[in-house]
Amino acid sequence: MGLQDILNHRRAVRHYDPTKPLDNERVKHCLELATLAPTSSNMQLWECYHVTDPAVLKKLAHAQLDQQTATTAQQMVVFVTRRDKHRAHAKAVKAFEIENVRRNSPAEKHEKRIKKWKLYYDFVMPLFYTRCFGLLGLMRKLLAQVIGLFHPIVKQVTEADTRITVHKSCALAVQTFMLAMSEEGYDTCPVEGFDSWLVKKALGLPYCSEINMIITCGIRLPDGVWSNRYRLPFEEMYHHV
Repeated sequence: MGLQDILNHRRAVRHYDPTKPLDNERVKHCLELATLAPTSSNMQLWECYHVTDPAVLKKLAHAQLDQQTATTAQQMVVFVTRRDKHRAHAKAVKAFEIENVRRNSPAEKHEKRIKKWKLYYDFVMPLFYTRCFGLLGLMRKLLAQVIGLFHPIVKQVTEADTRITVHKSCALAVQTFMLAMSEEGYDTCPVEGFDSWLVKKALGLPYCSEINMIITCGIRLPDGVWSNRYRLPFEEMYHHV
């Protein structure tokens, strides 16, 4: 399928065929493709849990208020944000970028570019993602406002802002996964109506993690798509400047 075909095929499916199982490896491959989605500062502060165990699926279905899309799903993928892993991820990305500079940059530019990456991932990223009951976010906000008096600077730096940043990156991966599943001929439904505490309990997730979305997976039945797709008129959404 071309991109337009994939986009037209992808619908939020509410009822899956119980007689048509999914191939685990094909779903896993779609998740591998999801990792190619862009992510803020390449920090990749998200994880996915590919659930095929019937017992866990049942627990997750109940956590999703026993919606039909969950109770009939053949598989599920739970996307989780992990701001708590920012230091480990920053360290890994820094090591990659330093090696990238050494491989691909002229020798005379190594020192300057390596210094830049060290500053960004040793100082800027920890400063941006470290949390302390909202206090550090407030300090970052005040600092950004002062610096912003003299030149442009990102001002969305509170702890709430960093949370939004991580969830946006995760949502890009989610959309990539759903489109990849459509290309495979599989169906999905993004679910946001769930009891996050029960989801974390079912998967053994730490308290600091956050559930971005649960994606139910299967092959649609004729009544799986409730109605024609509704979208606001394009003219209301589109602004040419």
